Amino acid sequence: MSAELASTKTRPQSIVYIIDDDRSVRESLEDLFACMSLRTRSFAAVQEFLGSKLDDVPTCLVLDVRMPGRSGMEFLESMSELGLQLPTVVITGHGDIAMGVKAMKDGAIEFLTKPFRDQDLLDAIHEGLEKDRLRRAKERDAADMRERWAALTQGEREVAKQVAQGLLNKQIAADLHVSEITVKVRRGNAMRKMGAKTLPDLIRLVDRLHSS
Repeated sequence: MSAELASTKTRPQSIVYIIDDDRSVRESLEDLFACMSLRTRSFAAVQEFLGSKLDDVPTCLVLDVRMPGRSGMEFLESMSELGLQLPTVVITGHGDIAMGVKAMKDGAIEFLTKPFRDQDLLDAIHEGLEKDRLRRAKERDAADMRERWAALTQGEREVAKQVAQGLLNKQIAADLHVSEITVKVRRGNAMRKMGAKTLPDLIRLVDRLHSS
């Protein structure tokens, strides 16, 4: 096995969805991905896919263009409205440049015209799974940060916000009508609860929290 192919292997906790009305294509893709230790779930139509419960793991979608009912292109265009953040590889036997451009504008990470090289598809799948892993990690970090922020008292949040704005302890104390000692205590509690080792760390965390 080449180094290129080996690099497309992924951790067990990931999955590739296939939506294609051609059974022979689905089976061929399943065999290809199985050789690379990639788990798959296949669907013959978009509606069948939408009616299923999706796995809560890093995911990539292989989507055919022409299918009965809702086409692959129509589904791709509507994915953001449906709240689906799936890195998608579009495949088709009837594609052209205009279709490829539209697919990429609608969020596809790759547009492949049949017959395509297996390695091109595997490379795209690897990219999609890694992209989804990073997105999920970012969302987990953001959720953890929101939980930490929620654990602060109202007074601690007020102090943290004003610290992030660059105000000095005495300025914050005057604005909140408390003593500087109280400001220092609340700031220390905020840093501990937010997991900030230094004041600049706290400022960055508060900035990230309120810019996301």
